[in-house]
Amino acid sequence: MTAERTMPTQDDVLGYFDTLSNWGRWGDDDERGTLNHITDDVRLAAARAVRHGRSVSCAWEVAVPEEMERSTTACPCAADMPGAENMPSPTFRNDRHWGFSSERLGLTFHGNTVTHLDSPCHIFWDGAMYNGRSHELVDAATGSAWASVTAAANGIVTRGVLLDVARVRDVPWLEPGEGVFPDDLEEAERRQGVRVRSGDAVLLRTGYGRHRHENGPAGGFTQAGWHASCLPWLHEREVALIGADSPQDVQPSGYKGVLMPVHAVSLVAMGLWMLDNCDLEACASTAAELGQWDFQLAVAPVRFAGTSGSPVNPIATF
Repeated sequence: MTAERTMPTQDDVLGYFDTLSNWGRWGDDDERGTLNHITDDVRLAAARAVRHGRSVSCAWEVAVPEEMERSTTACPCAADMPGAENMPSPTFRNDRHWGFSSERLGLTFHGNTVTHLDSPCHIFWDGAMYNGRSHELVDAATGSAWASVTAAANGIVTRGVLLDVARVRDVPWLEPGEGVFPDDLEEAERRQGVRVRSGDAVLLRTGYGRHRHENGPAGGFTQAGWHASCLPWLHEREVALIGADSPQDVQPSGYKGVLMPVHAVSLVAMGLWMLDNCDLEACASTAAELGQWDFQLAVAPVRFAGTSGSPVNPIATF
């Protein structure tokens, strides 16, 4: 099968910015992109995918740093008292029966470890964002005034489909630098007895999650993932959201002119939202146990004003 693949040239991939563009498809003021494929009927169909009532997380646990600020107090008024910042923790008062704990968190979620959602304003190409808006709408002080994560403020609830390419290839995981191609996706559909349809979220398992569980996070910038040749397939199937157990793009991508073509074409041209760095091991083992490779997927980003994404905990319910 591999020998018969016709690989897109660099000119083909650069052409995807035009041939796969959704600019204007849902109006000139649209910021939701492919989330428009998730109609009321699609959400109702996703609810019908729940046949066992079992839910699993598709996210990695986020380790908090040792130096993170934590506090506990037995009295809410203690935090407001003069000199409270110098009080030992915990602070106890005899005239109260209850207390609380709190934390102050700082998190960089883009990257290769934290499970997060990318909104369309995350990537620019030739100075433009999704639907032709200028990158100048993103300000370092106030964030993005266009296609930020709040465009998905009502959440993303749709049918999810797990395509387990590592299982199809009968390997524990794909090696760094191995790409996933459209024929891999269709072979996974055939073996799993499922077909991706309009409005679906497609989650790609390369097996990197298993590797990370067994060996820890990999270093460097070489990884398995979607090959750019999958982009026309995702566009034709009208996929609403893609996710992977890696940072999405196979690296190296094989295209000198586009470092991360799946990210760039998806977010800028297609308005295709992305779930990076999922942990799909529990999802895959549950799917195999139940013989069910589709499920209801729920993703609820935090409504951070003007941000290019959000840490998330995607939940698959079978």
